[in-house]
Amino acid sequence: MGVMLNEDRWAVINFTYNPAAVAAATTVEQTVTIPGLRPGDYLGELTKPTLTAGVCVVNTRVSAADTLAITWANVTAGSIDPPAETYSLYVMRPEKVQVGSFSV
Repeated sequence: MGVMLNEDRWAVINFTYNPAAVAAATTVEQTVTIPGLRPGDYLGELTKPTLTAGVCVVNTRVSAADTLAITWANVTAGSIDPPAETYSLYVMRPEKVQVGSFSV
């Protein structure tokens, strides 16, 4: 088929992760190693498979090569320790990047 240029790549990555406890009424960023992640990757959705009342995933980003940073929020008055689970992460690696601004 030959070389594919300017084609966006995407994947869903499943990984097991055991978050640390999240203190009461705060947000905290925790990191986990995901081989293959690169700065500039677009992260769509991080899916937590079960409900843990009072705790939310509020942001994800690639903080360095192979490193996923997850921001947790605890909206309760007590510490919450989310369980170890298998999470799913949607990753898109754009090949066509617009520099600057444009009009539609």
